[in-house]
Amino acid sequence: MNAVIENLLTRRSIRKFKDEPVSRSDLEIILKTGIYAPSGMNMQTMRLTAVTDKEKIKQLAELVGKNLGRDDYDFYKPSVIIIPSNERESRWGVEDNACAMENMFLAAHSLGIGSVWINQLRELCDVLEIRAMLREWQIPDDHVVYGMISLGYPSEDIALSLESVEKKGIINIIE
Repeated sequence: MNAVIENLLTRRSIRKFKDEPVSRSDLEIILKTGIYAPSGMNMQTMRLTAVTDKEKIKQLAELVGKNLGRDDYDFYKPSVIIIPSNERESRWGVEDNACAMENMFLAAHSLGIGSVWINQLRELCDVLEIRAMLREWQIPDDHVVYGMISLGYPSEDIALSLESVEKKGIINIIE
């Protein structure tokens, strides 16, 4: 099996990370793969914001948790969060961001870095306190956050348990 197919078939969501920083060079590669994802009519209206400061990540998680009624919310304590955002008026913003996120998930996995999709900002990005924080991070007010990525090195016990995972679904080939 070629390496690309193997990477596609073995990537899993990771929700338990080591307390170890992701290297700047790996982060830059992951972000670049997001920018190179397809975009509707090649409009390229997306912005990627990476946050490596653990205190800032914690502050955003606390704000999100407060709005969800979950005091212990922490985005799974990642080393990095990546916040793709897109122009509110972009006809293909959701799809563009999903393609970018998938590229980044796969790139991270190929580098031995775990990732998980965080959904909560889609509904909360315009809450005043959260929007103020996003604005501080240069995410424009006319941008929507459809999803977010938590990144970090998987803990050993998680990485070992993934070997036995098998996905199931329906595949139908009409000839």
